[in-house]
Amino acid sequence: QVRLVESGGTLVQAGDSLTLSCTESGRLLSVYNMAWFRQAPEKEREFVSGIARFSGTTYYKDSVKGRFTISRVNAEKTLTLQMNSLKPEDTGVYYCAARTGGGNWDLDNEKQYDFWGQGTQVTVSS
Repeated sequence: QVRLVESGGTLVQAGDSLTLSCTESGRLLSVYNMAWFRQAPEKEREFVSGIARFSGTTYYKDSVKGRFTISRVNAEKTLTLQMNSLKPEDTGVYYCAARTGGGNWDLDNEKQYDFWGQGTQVTVSS
């Protein structure tokens, strides 16, 4: 069982920066393909960013490229999402997700992820 716990969400102003964290006790997150999703009010959950296991290749939704950075830190036991130049449209509940299997990784397909955190709320005011 993989238990993911997100933290770091809060209320910020547009233009501010914020870092979200996701941990799983005792395991190295580098053995999983990991991703951040978000769900804005009254919208479907959407892929934001991902990082491939082993290679560390990163992927981003177009609207966050150049502003968000995904990484594994703390001896690869913590997944972070550094968010800069935040916009009101970045508001939502942010979830980290882990994919334990191999093979072709369809980044924004929620069904490909085996474990999810409970989410952390990010609110960006204008």
